[in-house]
Amino acid sequence: MKQILTCIIIFFVFGSLHAQEEPDLMGLDSTVDSTSQTIYKDNTVRYPDWRLKRFEISAGLFFPLNDTEVRVGSTNFDDFGTTINLEDDLGFDKTTFSFYANAEWRISRRSRLALDFFYLNRKSTYTLDEEIEFGDNVYPVDANLEAFFNMNIYRLYYSYTIFAKPKYEIGALIGAHVLFTDVGIRANSGNVEAELNDSFDFIAPVPDIGIWFDVLLSKRFSLYTNINYLGLTIDNIKGRIFSTNATLAYQLYKGLSLKAGFTSLDIKVETTRKHLDGYFKWGYNGPTFTVNFAF
Repeated sequence: MKQILTCIIIFFVFGSLHAQEEPDLMGLDSTVDSTSQTIYKDNTVRYPDWRLKRFEISAGLFFPLNDTEVRVGSTNFDDFGTTINLEDDLGFDKTTFSFYANAEWRISRRSRLALDFFYLNRKSTYTLDEEIEFGDNVYPVDANLEAFFNMNIYRLYYSYTIFAKPKYEIGALIGAHVLFTDVGIRANSGNVEAELNDSFDFIAPVPDIGIWFDVLLSKRFSLYTNINYLGLTIDNIKGRIFSTNATLAYQLYKGLSLKAGFTSLDIKVETTRKHLDGYFKWGYNGPTFTVNFAF
């Protein structure tokens, strides 16, 4: 794991230093006319100045539709642990909402470094209609459960523009989703002789690579799409990730804009922690709405 994370960090640093030294490959003239639009050197194409701001900060809400599977079994027993669908088997709500934030630094005309963050805290109370094995315990039928599933996701990525045109850009990115996950079950009533309590938490960095496309629809509208994938094993963590995103941006005033998007993510992680084996698969899709300020 340390080797992979070290390589990603070195790539980020090298890309940043290289970007700061690279020439203006788009051929942009620094002159800005009275309508706040950057002019290309050929003086024939105008490009909205708000698209070329150095920093951008975004904050808003995300409304995912969830499908979550978890299995946590003791390493002391073979084949111990029931694969549980949190929504179908433990009564978790499929629809939730979460806070979402993003910060982006445009290092140069072609290079960008960005950080995403969102969290999801979920809980449920449920009476079991079938026996399950979780952690070190067996939870019987009719046990009254309190369950929780908490996750923070940080995503750091470096993006490079391969094809840069006045009306569109196409590029590639490399980064990593870092998952901070905590899931647990507690039963203290209903067909249980004593309180049963199990939890499992882990931190999993899941690197990914992807491609993206950004098109300028008009002076105020733009559309950004990307697709990312990677699957690999790092030490005792086996992970796979696949994600897509499409976002429509509307420029309100200078650096202030609104964005509406649709995001889909599928993550699968297998890991061992202490004496427990954990399996986690989480898929979601849903809309995002953010307010953005670029400067």
